[in-house]
Amino acid sequence: MRTTIADLDVHTSTDDVAGRDVLLWHHGSPQTGAILPPVQAAADAHGLAVVSVARPAYAGSPRIPGRSVADVAEGLRPVLEALGVASVVSVGASGGGPHAIACAVAMPALVRRVVTFASPAPFDGSDAWFAGMQVPQALRAAAEGEDARRRFAEIDEFDPASFVDADYATLEGEWASLGADVAASEPYGIDGLIDDDLAFARPWGFALEEVAASVLLVQGERDRVIPSQHARTLAAALPDATLHLHPDDGHVSVLRYLSAAL
Repeated sequence: MRTTIADLDVHTSTDDVAGRDVLLWHHGSPQTGAILPPVQAAADAHGLAVVSVARPAYAGSPRIPGRSVADVAEGLRPVLEALGVASVVSVGASGGGPHAIACAVAMPALVRRVVTFASPAPFDGSDAWFAGMQVPQALRAAAEGEDARRRFAEIDEFDPASFVDADYATLEGEWASLGADVAASEPYGIDGLIDDDLAFARPWGFALEEVAASVLLVQGERDRVIPSQHARTLAAALPDATLHLHPDDGHVSVLRYLSAAL
């Protein structure tokens, strides 16, 4: 089911999620926010309904210039209140990871568990933050500001070396819908992706020490998009974190562990 709540483009796995325990899915950058079949399958296996919301400037959600990670999480509060969900497992992949964590601060009574896959850590202003990224230029430009990030967007092209063999195998198999959804996001423009990068390259709007929920960090050691040092940084800073490192996985292939993580 697709609807609009609090001006946001909202997808739910059923017409009525009131009173349900839900998997709140935070999509990567860029995507449409649609519920992907492997997400639905993993949720079904664990008795969870699914709620997925397109972040501002993605799909049908209007842009909010200058939004922070915390702003996005706060914007989800009225959505979940309107839906009347009972509890939330906040799950984010890649660019969705910071937003999944932020929800635990924005809605601590509702969000008791968080799972992230290949999430970036907060930007610390150091050159080391970019180390190991196959293509760090987009985030480097974001750290300089919106104008610089938009200039880079004019020449930005995907580097196939950003993904390892396991990533491509995953995209050709169970998670083929992810690649299709990325393609489906293109007609909506690049504002969502740019705003995500800008939010990652400045303060998130909360401190990791504020996160009371337990957080499971799932990370591939061969990730060339968000290197494993980010997961280690998050694990060290979060009060209640568990780190699952997968030595043979890259940025996308760690999603194969979604059901196990739940």
